[in-house]
Amino acid sequence: MDFNVKKLASDAGVFFTRAVQFTEEKLGQAEKTELDPHLENLITRADGTKNWTEKILRQTEVLLQPNPSARIEEFIYDKLDKKLPSRTTNAELLGQYMLDAANEFGPGTPYGHTLITVGEYQKRLGGAERELLHTSATTFLTPLRNFLEGDWRTISKERRLLENRRLDLDICKARLKKAKQAEAKAAAAPDFQETRPRNYVLSASASALLSEEVDKAEHELRVAQTEFDRQAEVTRLLLEGISSTHLNHLRCLHDFAEAQATYYAQCHHYMQDLQRELNRCANAVGAPLSSAAVCPNPVSSAFLSGPSSPGATVSSSSSQRPSTLAMEQTQLPGTGTRKAKVLYDYDAHDASELSLLADELITVYTVPGMDPDWLIGERGNDKGKVPVTYLELLS
Repeated sequence: MDFNVKKLASDAGVFFTRAVQFTEEKLGQAEKTELDPHLENLITRADGTKNWTEKILRQTEVLLQPNPSARIEEFIYDKLDKKLPSRTTNAELLGQYMLDAANEFGPGTPYGHTLITVGEYQKRLGGAERELLHTSATTFLTPLRNFLEGDWRTISKERRLLENRRLDLDICKARLKKAKQAEAKAAAAPDFQETRPRNYVLSASASALLSEEVDKAEHELRVAQTEFDRQAEVTRLLLEGISSTHLNHLRCLHDFAEAQATYYAQCHHYMQDLQRELNRCANAVGAPLSSAAVCPNPVSSAFLSGPSSPGATVSSSSSQRPSTLAMEQTQLPGTGTRKAKVLYDYDAHDASELSLLADELITVYTVPGMDPDWLIGERGNDKGKVPVTYLELLS
């Protein structure tokens, strides 16, 4: 292995000189070359982009994977450039436990059958969560991580080079200043004994050396200024690329929001289907409870804006409840009739509901005792229940 002592000593000398210059600048004992205001603004903007990207990346990772041990495992696999093993989501694990419990209790029992139904939907929710994690990692986390580990490292490297060029420039300025001061001092205080031939020769030689030192310092200053300007231009071009980074992150943010919207829409759809399944199961076994008491429709009672009206009619025969409810909704007078725009397609699950197509306009109203998450919708001669979450009410 080659070991160049001279180069090592030279590099150590340059490092020490720069350290001295940097320390003197911090103490206010040396002049500092200020960067262009535009370049300073670009540096400040880039630092803000880097800091906030790190925070957003870390918090998104926490949101998608709350388990710190799992995040550490993902980090290690990523650094080792290995594929992360497939991990079961909590919802999938819960669903599997329910299925196993149903097999032990007996799938033919009401409890076992319900465990199977809920367990299957929990596994569907887990699958939707898995898809969200994969999509978010691909479209959002990876671009942010690539910026921090790629573009930002390049920018940081060029900024360090720019700082070194600035220190070299300031060192050359200080050296030239000292050389000119020494030359001026020698010219202002001549040797009174230079009338002797020997002293005259020495004085002339010293003046020539000082003049040569000034010329050398001026040449080094010009070279340092050229290198500083070139590095400042390179750094400026890289920093101006932060605008393109913002545009790229904007697209990634839209993709992330779309992935979340898809995930929550899937979860809402699965839970609606699950509640209908539970209602049908309850009706099949003749449970003497209202549909809202067995399982609210279409969303959990935790999300309801309030209890149903006290005047709501509950049928004592669960087998006749759907038809009775449909008759009540079609016969009772409507209140608050208004237009509504359909946001998403909706397929009716039974005869009491109305199928919808996205972007169509329908007339909606409510009836006394009706679930607040549903309205009665009319389209021509067709009439039926429609979910509020699929509508945009128009004034």
